[in-house]
Amino acid sequence: MNRDWRKGSIELVPGYTLTDADNRPIDHAEGIDFAIEGGFVNIQLPGVPYTQLVSAPAVRLITCAS
Repeated sequence: MNRDWRKGSIELVPGYTLTDADNRPIDHAEGIDFAIEGGFVNIQLPGVPYTQLVSAPAVRLITCAS
């Protein structure tokens, strides 16, 4: 299955984090690439060489740039 990647920003609910390029936990990010797949969001943060995955209940807000 091919993912439909989009550009935008994400904000997570309290208690959930992503890892930024400096290996720090963050709960919001801009300039991301994301793909929604079932009940999950695949997230690629700038400078991070791997894709991170969060479940839909962890997401407070996703904004699509296009």
